[in-house]
Formats: sequence, structure tokens, C-alpha cells
Amino acid sequence: MTTQTTWTPDQPIIQCRDVHKSFGQLEVLKGISMDLMKGDVVCVIGPSGSGKSTFIRCINALTPMDSGSIKVEGQEVNDPRLDKLALRRKVGMVFQQYNLFPHKTALENVMMAPIKVLKENKGQVEERARALIRKVRLEGKEESYPGELSGGQQQRVAIARSLAMRPDVMLFDEVTAALDPETVKEVLVTIRQLAEEGMTCILVTHEMGFAREVAGHIYFTDRGVIVEHGPPATFFTEAKDPRTKEFLSQIL
Repeated sequence: MTTQTTWTPDQPIIQCRDVHKSFGQLEVLKGISMDLMKGDVVCVIGPSGSGKSTFIRCINALTPMDSGSIKVEGQEVNDPRLDKLALRRKVGMVFQQYNLFPHKTALENVMMAPIKVLKENKGQVEERARALIRKVRLEGKEESYPGELSGGQQQRVAIARSLAMRPDVMLFDEVTAALDPETVKEVLVTIRQLAEEGMTCILVTHEMGFAREVAGHIYFTDRGVIVEHGPPATFFTEAKDPRTKEFLSQIL
């Protein structure tokens, strides 16, 4: 990145302080703060329109914040001199829509960014891409085109594509929302495996069972603020704020 940072792994890998964001008159984030240590797995839950997706888009500078601070490995995301490419190497993101290139095979989709963006050696990238396709359990689908794959398979290619950049943090934005119930599980298994291997993850999700099982910490957002947060063991059973209780009563 442009400015040298002296980040060490005993400091938060992501540090957010009082993050605000408005779209026109609508204030979407009203002062969000959270810290993540390396290896943390955090789920952000809450009603639609509560600012969850906007927040994680601010972390990798897809959406510029209006005020506040987000540091990734000590680098201020709000810095006008920020090297966004370097940031996005560190922070991978997977979206609800897989956005694969339709005329490229699964393997080519996974290889594309390291070759085009990082200018890496094609042979090494292919080796890594094949290993990642195995990792997301799509061996044998390397030469398939996105149109020949199910939604869940395409989403797993999208995860492999993001991992090909060797990020330190992964952001998942409602990655199962567009999938059939039976394919949701295969995507969640892939994410669980990443979490178990120590990848730092932030997941915006409606999958409460998964959040309970995989997250170390749950953040409940409503109308642009973090209403309540805690480890799943207590969060789901001992929620204190009435807004949290109401939300959980509707979905659990």
C-alpha cells in the first residue's frame, strides 16, 4: 500500500471506528465500530436495509464512507492515497450475484485476476487455481462454463476466484440469498472450512443456524447502528435489546 504501516497480528486486522455513510438524505450507517482480530469469524445480521451490505462494502472501499475510520492491517481505508488494488488483494469479497465471466471456464474464471491484476506466472496460477477448485469440491468441473453449473456451484467458483488472490480477510455478502435451499448447504460447507482453517471472515447472512455454528461473534444491526453483539452462545438465548428480541423471534 502507499503508506507503510507497522501492523502486527496482535493488533486488530480490521478496526472500524464511528463509520458513517449516507446516500442522499438517507443515513445508512450511523456510527459503526467493531474490531476483528486475525482468524475471527463474525456474522452481521439484521433486517433488510439496516446497512449490513453497505458496511462491508466500505471495508474494501467499494463504497466510500462519509466519515469515521476503517483500518485494514493498520492501513486507513479512508486515506485518499489508498492503493485500492493492494487493499483488495488483502480483502476478498464474494457477493450475492456470482458475476462469473460467462464465456470463460470455471478454471479460467479463477485464474483471471492473479494473471491480469497481479501479473503472476500462468503455470503457477493454474496450479493454485486447480487446487482451489478441488478445495471448493468442484473437481471435474474445471472446463465447465458458468451456464453449465448450478447456482451453488457458480458461487463456489466465485469463492475460489476470490481466494486465488490470497486474501487475508474474506467478506461474504448474503452469498446464499439467491440459491435454492439444497445448494445453500454446499456453499456454507465451503465457508465453514475456510473459517476452520483460520481465515478471517465477515459474513452478512440470514442463515441463523450457520451463524450460530460458525461465528465467534454476532453483530445485530438495525437502521444503521449496531444494536447488540456477543458470542452466539449467549446472543441467541440472552438478547437484551427489544429490537434484537423482536428480530430473533421472527426468524428463529
